[in-house]
Order: sequence, then C-alpha cells, then structure tokens
Amino acid sequence: MQTLRHSEQTLKTALISKNPVLVSQYEKLDVGEQRLMNEAFQPATELFGPITLHSQSDWITTHPEAPQDFEQFFSDPYRKTPSPEKRSIYIQPIGHILNFLKRKKPEDAFCVVGITMIDLYPRDSWNFVFGQASLTDGVGIFSFARYGSDFYSSYYGGKVKKLQKKSSSDYSVFDNYYIPEITSVLLLRSCKTLTHEIGHIFGLRHCQWLACLMQGSNHLEEADRRPLNLCPICLRKLQCAIGFNIVERYKVNGGQGRGHWALVRWIDDDSADTPGVTPKNSRADNVNLPKPVEAFKEWKEWIIKCLAVLQK
Repeated sequence: MQTLRHSEQTLKTALISKNPVLVSQYEKLDVGEQRLMNEAFQPATELFGPITLHSQSDWITTHPEAPQDFEQFFSDPYRKTPSPEKRSIYIQPIGHILNFLKRKKPEDAFCVVGITMIDLYPRDSWNFVFGQASLTDGVGIFSFARYGSDFYSSYYGGKVKKLQKKSSSDYSVFDNYYIPEITSVLLLRSCKTLTHEIGHIFGLRHCQWLACLMQGSNHLEEADRRPLNLCPICLRKLQCAIGFNIVERYKVNGGQGRGHWALVRWIDDDSADTPGVTPKNSRADNVNLPKPVEAFKEWKEWIIKCLAVLQK
C-alpha cells in the first residue's frame, strides 16, 4: 500500500491559492469555515487523511491526470454554475437513457440525473458501464445494479434476440430482471456515485489532494474506500459554485442550514427499528421503504467532529 502525501505548503496553496484576489475571498469566510478548511493542511488532523493507493489498478495509477487546485477550478472558462433560472437538480428513476433526459429536462434544471437498477450496455463491444453523462448537456444516467451484494452470483436465463420497440411507459421487457436488496451498503455506494458525478457537473475534477468523495475509482473496492465527504479543497470549489455558508449548512437551524445535522438525525431516526432490506425480486413502485443507514454510522461520527471544529 502506498500513501500519497502532499506537503503542508502544497495543500495550503491548493486550497487558498497565491492569487491575491482568491486569498482575499478566503479571508472573508466565516472564522469557523476557515478553521474547518484549514484542517486540510494540519498534520495531526483527524478529519482529512491522505489518499492511499492499494494496488496498481487504482485510479490515480491507471489514469494519470493533472490535479485541479482551487485557482484552476475558479479560472476554468468551461465551468458551469447554477443561475436563478437553472438551479435545480432532478433525480429521475428511469429505464431509458440520455436522449430521453435531454428531451424531458425541465426549464429550471441545472442538471438531470437518471438512476436505474438495469445494467447498462451502451455498445455491443462493451461489457458494461456504471454510468454515462454529458456534462455540457447537464444529463447523466447511472446504474446501481452491480452495487448489489448478490449481483455476480445471480443467473439470468435467456437473452433478447430481436430489438423490441416498446412505448415509453411499457417496462415489461424488464419483468423478472434482477432487483437487488436495498441494503445499507447499496444505499451508501449509490449516494457516493451520484454525488461524485454531480460534483463533476459542477466542474470538480478528480481529487488528488486528500481522501475525498471526488477521488476517481477504478473498481468497487476503491470506490468503497473513498469517503462520502469532500476534502476542504473540493468543499471550497463546491461552495464557490453554489454559494452556501458552511457553518449554516452544518447547523440544525437557520437559513438553508438543515444540511448535515439533519442527516445525523435522519440516521438516528430510522435505523433502530427497521430491517433495512426489501424482499428479493419485489418491485419497489409505490412502496414506502425503510431507510437502511447502518453503513452511514462512520460518516455520522465524522460530521459531529466537523461540527465541533466549526462551532468552537
């Protein structure tokens, strides 16, 4: 295993920049915000660890790319930002792909992200993909089928021999298709994938600074290792793109700030009395499913530590 460590000065420059304008912007942040973000380059921090490479098949090894610091993100002429007219993110359960999303994209949509439990095969020559996206069009489609624990042990008899044209409301071709159990691990993996890809639509490239949600992943084991949270460098990028106050975002009350503390309450409220799974091969349409959140416990502890830093 290899640990990818950057010097304190490198991380500080990546976060704050040497550009006087961006330094001035940083200095205008709330004191608590600065204290949290400064954890990025504190050697003894418990919140933001270095990236660990476990094998030669990990993302950074197999996909070399230049790291994106905050100044590069801020100066990117192709970066898209929400506007008052286009500020909503739509998550659309769907059985069709990108062209459908483009046609159905609402006027106020910053992006539309389709989700499906159907395995995706965009070309006959490909074995599968976890997802596809068009960042310029602000649309994407992602399959969580292979995040199920029993996907690779399942067997599918038969194969469609001839193209079947169905109406947009007819999903009978997928009858008896694999439907994974909705477990805590599946939910956590799905949240990571969805928020990672939406981060790309906001202009965040793969993170190479610290352990972060925006790290690339080449395989499921690597995806499981990355955290659900953003490192301070990527958090500042997202703050710049959307324009939120980090302290208010993490508090229980005030402004737009139900944020992460509400997630702590969400975890506590539902995990104690619910089994957290759906029956195998059952349809979830119009069913009130419990929220299986056992896998989010570690993240909950991390959020509470962040709140302690923010509210000193």
